[in-house]
Amino acid sequence: MASQPARPSHLSFSQSQACCYSSLSPLLHPSLPSFSSTSFLLLLLLSSTSFLLLLLSSLERDKRPEGYNLKDEEGRIRDPTTITALRPMDLMVEATPRRVFSNAHTYHINSISVNSDYETYMSTDDLRINLWNLEITNRSFNIVDIKPANMEMLTEVITAAEFQPSQCNTFVYSSSKGSIRLCDMRASALCDNHSKLFEEPEDPSNRSFFSEIISSISDVKFSHSGRYLMTRDYLTVKVWDLNMESKPLETYQVHDYLRSKLCSLYENDCIFDKFECVWNGSDSVIMTGSYNNFFRMFDRNTKRDVTLEASRENSKPRAILKPRKVCVGGKRRKDEISVDSLDFSKKILHSAWHPSENIIAVAATNNLYIFQDKVN
Repeated sequence: MASQPARPSHLSFSQSQACCYSSLSPLLHPSLPSFSSTSFLLLLLLSSTSFLLLLLSSLERDKRPEGYNLKDEEGRIRDPTTITALRPMDLMVEATPRRVFSNAHTYHINSISVNSDYETYMSTDDLRINLWNLEITNRSFNIVDIKPANMEMLTEVITAAEFQPSQCNTFVYSSSKGSIRLCDMRASALCDNHSKLFEEPEDPSNRSFFSEIISSISDVKFSHSGRYLMTRDYLTVKVWDLNMESKPLETYQVHDYLRSKLCSLYENDCIFDKFECVWNGSDSVIMTGSYNNFFRMFDRNTKRDVTLEASRENSKPRAILKPRKVCVGGKRRKDEISVDSLDFSKKILHSAWHPSENIIAVAATNNLYIFQDKVN
């Protein structure tokens, strides 16, 4: 059986200086920022591999050593006339582990978040959230634990968590039942009791077998201002005001045309896909992924949206990213794609937006696409 391409577990820009050093140009929408392809350097990042956490630093390499003058088994130099030299090579960016944090999670790690104090971070699995110091690799503090005494009593799992961007004592985590809990670490060492609970009541008329599955939150993000929360479930992106817990402030339909196909999506396990969502630097535009290598952008001010496709055909130098549209029924225009023709094996689960510039990165299978604001 052929092996599947490796998928990245997380994608993010460094909050410190990001170095951009090439540019191309595709168009988004008249009311939305326009983008072109570019490259960037991640100076420092955290990555999780199942139960293990790694602190990585990235570097560029454009030379390699050649002609190693090594000793043989008897300690003699193999070729005394050879001198090891550095030879030029194609530029390569590689990451090297600086620290390894282990032995703290029993279940798969689903999210990590660096605190605004830049001294601590938290890691999250299905049942626990742990707080780490970046300088201490062998000890962490458990700040959330929802594991019941009897696992048969388990009704929900933690799906994502993030620190508030400016208040180092505040964090939020989401669950598979569609609820979001805001916690304050000043209240107690173990945050069993949340400060606020954000939950949208379910409409009984829309209740179905798939309701609980599609309401599971796959990602939660604070806005840069810290005033709002953004959550992604299977079909929608929702924006919440921290001062209004009863219902979301805004709801955006990502791919509502898939509602009629939930049965087939359940059979092929696509209904369990976990899509991320991101803010732009000013919190005015949000972005999230979909199927067929499509990604969606929503302008919160104008209420306009656009669907774009990340593909090698559309990523040629100076190529224009044209908006795409999915046709549900009836006659299909030349520039439209039928919902029955969507490729569900091509999906954009991970995405990132530069913290201060209009540069986005989306991961599609084993490809990384980077677009920047259109260059005239």
